[in-house]
Amino acid sequence: MTDTIDQSDSTDNTTDTEATPDSVRTNTPGRGIRPEAGTIEPDAPDEFGLVQAWWGDGKGKTTAAMGMGFRAAGHGYRVHMLQFLKGGADSVEAVRGEYNAIAAMPGFSFENLGHYGWAGMADGSDDADHAEQVAAGLERARELVDAAADADLTAPLDLDGEPEAGVHFLIIDEILYAVAMGLLDESDVLDLVERKPAHLELVLTGSHEDPTYLHDAADLVTNVRKVKHPIDAGQRARKGTEY
Repeated sequence: MTDTIDQSDSTDNTTDTEATPDSVRTNTPGRGIRPEAGTIEPDAPDEFGLVQAWWGDGKGKTTAAMGMGFRAAGHGYRVHMLQFLKGGADSVEAVRGEYNAIAAMPGFSFENLGHYGWAGMADGSDDADHAEQVAAGLERARELVDAAADADLTAPLDLDGEPEAGVHFLIIDEILYAVAMGLLDESDVLDLVERKPAHLELVLTGSHEDPTYLHDAADLVTNVRKVKHPIDAGQRARKGTEY
């Protein structure tokens, strides 16, 4: 005969840990304990120092990079994002949701050296100006990487400090597009990787073309593939999802 369980008393006074089998607690991150939000205090990462490249024809490369940036900032690490070529169309407003969110996040800062327009897209922007902006962006990227090399990245950094004082996590957004468009050389990106200090996490995004020149230099290369995109059906950028 099958044993039955008396469910007349549904009161459960056990804690999350007590209610979780030992096998689950042992083999899951956090040992099965429900994560909680805490206060953000300056801290230093134990295992940063990798190079990531995010490319592909799918939506979400910048979004993924910023998501990691928010996660790092939430642990009290200093994060900065430098954007190349971050343009748009007449459906995109000058104030974007991600900028407001970053401004409200301790330890996360950003700067944008592009303007509202894309190189080679006949959108009314000046391609010569794009080239000038990209050249300035490369110089700025070098400054930020070198500043990180001068800082002690094994120690907490001032969450309100300038990025010139060093950051633990640096996103260089759309730089791979600049290479694909012929506005930067592959060697320019490889130079940033080579001069990167050991404890700086460096995230590079952009390009619909595979950055094969980074395959050996990067620790993570992710292809964000498009299976279906609403833009192909005429859907324009939507506030709250695309900007």
